[in-house]
Formats: sequence, structure tokens, C-alpha cells
Amino acid sequence: MMANPCTPLLDEHDAVGLASLVRGGQVSARELVDAAIDRAEALDPSLNAVIHRQYDRARRDADGPLPDGPLRGVPFLLKDYKGREAGEPYHMGVRLLQELDYRPSTDSGLALSFRAAGLIPIGRTNTPQMALMGTTEPELYGPTHNPWDLTRSPGGSSGGSAAAVAARIVPAAHANDISGSIRIPAAMCGLVGLKPTRGRVTSSTVSERAVGMNTEGVLTRSVRDTAALIDATAWTSPWWPAPALSRLLVTEVGAPVERLRVGVWTTAFNGALVDEGCRTAAIHAARLLESMGHMIDEAAPASLSDPTLWSTAKSALAIAAATEADAWTARIGRPFVAADLEALSWASIESGRAMSGVEVLTMLERLQVLAATALSWWNDFDLLVTPTTASAPTPHGEYVRSYESGRGSAFTRPFNVTGQPAISLPLGWPDDGLPRGVQLIAGYGREDLLIRVAAQLELAEPWAHRRVPSIPAR
Repeated sequence: MMANPCTPLLDEHDAVGLASLVRGGQVSARELVDAAIDRAEALDPSLNAVIHRQYDRARRDADGPLPDGPLRGVPFLLKDYKGREAGEPYHMGVRLLQELDYRPSTDSGLALSFRAAGLIPIGRTNTPQMALMGTTEPELYGPTHNPWDLTRSPGGSSGGSAAAVAARIVPAAHANDISGSIRIPAAMCGLVGLKPTRGRVTSSTVSERAVGMNTEGVLTRSVRDTAALIDATAWTSPWWPAPALSRLLVTEVGAPVERLRVGVWTTAFNGALVDEGCRTAAIHAARLLESMGHMIDEAAPASLSDPTLWSTAKSALAIAAATEADAWTARIGRPFVAADLEALSWASIESGRAMSGVEVLTMLERLQVLAATALSWWNDFDLLVTPTTASAPTPHGEYVRSYESGRGSAFTRPFNVTGQPAISLPLGWPDDGLPRGVQLIAGYGREDLLIRVAAQLELAEPWAHRRVPSIPAR
């Protein structure tokens, strides 16, 4: 097969750059979509990242009239959890839904927002069952392989999206985060991953409303792509309205940064063992910020290590899983039962179902108190810097075997409780060849500050030139 002459554009440009080429007439949306499909067909047999293909629809979309959005004509991938589209397969790792060939009858608001921005989805990406794990190894579709080392996990639960973006099949992909599921795969695949403030981005399911820990977002290779995509999907939530931003986030890229007071912390909030490469990456990022004139202190909110926060957050995740599972009864005409689900998924759902209404309300109240206590730390500090994860990308099977160790979400989960924006940046590149992420956390509603500082760090230590090792094409 002849090489697609537009394929190199996927290596050379981020999503904003590709959209600029489409607007300028240097390349067509159809050419970009064909290039992304060609790359997916060549690389995905080694990655197992794209589980549902909608190539014919993507080509029709590219040939037809497109919205004049900021990312017009750019190929994209949706995660197979939330972001539902009418008529497209939607399984979230559940075999029963695959057997029923379940296809939603309506589009989610999130998918509509992505399309209004001009993005063209070419398929959907692999996810652990019901997005309940920090690795992407569902029994239904099998493991997704990390492009940096095919024997390892790309993290989760947005691991399929992360692997596809890291392999440059598409410049950006949909992700979501209830305990670190944007930031963890960003760290493990060398990407940018922003968990927005609670309520900042369009939601589409009941579980966000139930506990307020989940948020939608994207995985990208550049700070400006992340800013542009969050701008494109922002809304005012009727359940968890985020503080209004004074201007678009894309205008924060390259904006000056005032002198900040920054806390750095490398001890896992849940007591998990921290990999030296992860620790070193955070310390290096803090020193880089100090060299830019920012004030650095070894400090973090003590309440983030409160065992009550961790036990309550685990209960909240179980409530979200139970709420999600019970919502399927109306869609498919019967409830999920144990035989339909993996053992860990069923255990989480049963745990959530076992809680009484009084216990749920008490849990939500406790979460709010814990969040308020933690947030008060940001009255004195502007940013907190931590490793994104406590471990390097793990060999396949290891995460599931050591599920209770909590290393994947050791630094991420508390900020799903507090609702703050947190971004993972690919600033750790040790000699073992496996990327490590550095997490920056700002005060509630301060994505503007995160984007400003992230762009400053990206300029100081660029990562766009870093490429995954050669992936065998099949």
C-alpha cells in the first residue's frame, strides 16, 4: 500500500496546527481523516486502542459541510465511556452490551460539543469495564498496549485514548476522570491531561450528578490543544457550576505569569510507595519553576492524607458505579447481574447498592467538609506540584493483581473530591524510556493559571519532539 502523503502532518502538528492547515487550504479534512485511518489500521493491531471504527461515517463527515469551529477538520477519537453518539456501538467493556449490539438513540451533549468544534471522530477507544480501573485491560476487548513499551499498560481508564494520541493516530482524544483517569494515562503515555474544575465541561450522565467526582476532558500532546478543547466543551453546569473564567483558556497560552508561591510534595497522599522516577520528575519541575522566579516550599494540605478522605472517596466511587449500573435497567430492559460483569466491577456496584440513603447523604456531606478543609490551603499558595502517579507504567496484569495498593491514584484522587483543576504534564523522562508525569493543582476554578504555568513549562522544556519507539505495523 502506498504511504499516505498527509500522514507526516500527524507527526508534525498538534490539533490547533492541523485546523490551521485546513482553514488555510493546505490540506483537506478528508485527507487528514484518511491519514488518521491509515495510521490506525497500521498501528492499532499492536496497540488495541481503537475498538469501534466509524471510518465510513468519518469520511462522509469530512466530505460534507463541517461546522466552522476552532478545530474544523481534525480527526478525533471518543472514549467508549460517555460521549455517546446515536447509532454508534457503546459497550463500556460490558459483554452484555456487546451481545445486545447496544447503540444509543441520541447524542450526548459532550459528543455534540466535540462535533460543533469541527472535530471528526473516526472511532471509539478501549476502556476498562465501566471505567472503574486505573489500567485499560478489560476482559471483553483485552489490554491496550502502551506505545512506549508494548508490554506495559497505558494507564486508565482513558488508556485507549492515551495510547492512540501518543502513537499519533490522532492529535487529541476524549477522556474522563473520576479518580485520575485523564491524568494517570497522560503521565504513563507522555501526554498533557487536564482534569477541569468540577462542572466546567459538559457532562452527560447521572453519575457526575450523584457524587460530583467525575469530569470530562481530553488527552493531547500540547497545552494549547488542551486549552482549545476545554474552551470548546465548556458549559455552565446546573448541578456543579464552576466559577466563570474571565476569558478563553487559549488566550492564557503564552500570557505572563506573576511570581507564585508553590508547594511541592512527593509523598503519596495515601501512603503508597513512590517510584523514584516519579519523585524525581516532580522535584525537577519544582526546581524549574524556582529558576523562573517562583517561590517553592515543601508543603501540601495535611487533609489530603486524611484516611477519612480516602475511605469516603472509595464509597463515592461505589455509589457512582451503582448509579451507573442501575441506569441501564431502563435502557436494556433488565438490570446488570453478577454474570454480566467482571468481579471487581460487580463488587464495587454491590458496595454502592448496600449503602442506605442516610449513609449516602452523610458521605456527600463528609466529602464537602473534607474538600473545604483542603481548599483553604490555596488561600496561602497558588499551586501544588506532585508526581502524577506513584508508579511507572505497569506491566500488564500488575495493576489488577495489586489493586488495593492504590499507586495509580495516590496523587490524583483527592482532587476529584475537592473538584479542583489539576493538570499532568510530560516532564519526567528517565533513562528507562518510560515517561513520568508531573501534576500541577490550582485553586478552585483556576484553569487559567494552570494553562499559563503549563505553557511556561512547555516552552522551557519542550516535549513535542519526543516520539514513541517504532511500533510494528501489521
